Amino acid sequence: MNNIYCKYEWELGSMYIILNSDGILRLDLNEDNFEEYKLNTCDLIYDKYLCKKVIEELDEYFKGVRKQFTIPLSISGTMFQKMVWNELANIPYGETRSYGEIARNIGKPKGAQAIGQANKVNKIPIFIPCHRVISKDGNIGGYMGKTRGDEVNIKQFLLSLERKHK
Repeated sequence: MNNIYCKYEWELGSMYIILNSDGILRLDLNEDNFEEYKLNTCDLIYDKYLCKKVIEELDEYFKGVRKQFTIPLSISGTMFQKMVWNELANIPYGETRSYGEIARNIGKPKGAQAIGQANKVNKIPIFIPCHRVISKDGNIGGYMGKTRGDEVNIKQFLLSLERKHK
């Protein structure tokens, strides 16, 4: 099967969903990342119909109705990255954990910086909730992108959305 993609409009702009036969392969929160990926991928076909279930779950998530996703994910990464991403999936909706907590939970107590690096290369944000990881001092830190210039931080938006509907 070719990789399928569709565009999803949300409050902060457009995101791009990319699926393969195993599930969600990527979720690009800005057009620049998607366009770069698209240039390097020859088997990408637009099909909003095949993205329908993902779109439904995202709609429910942004309305505060969906707390967990059921769509399969097509995860690729190192064993360490997969351990981190699996741990992120255990952070309850509307809650946060520090980089250090995640490191301790996976048995790498000195690995907080490596946790940050694994978050940085997460290709399926929101579904693998790297936005729920913050600094131990409560600072939300960075995230993979901002929209509308520097006006709105996506991480802050997602955390506020989840706290509101928790």
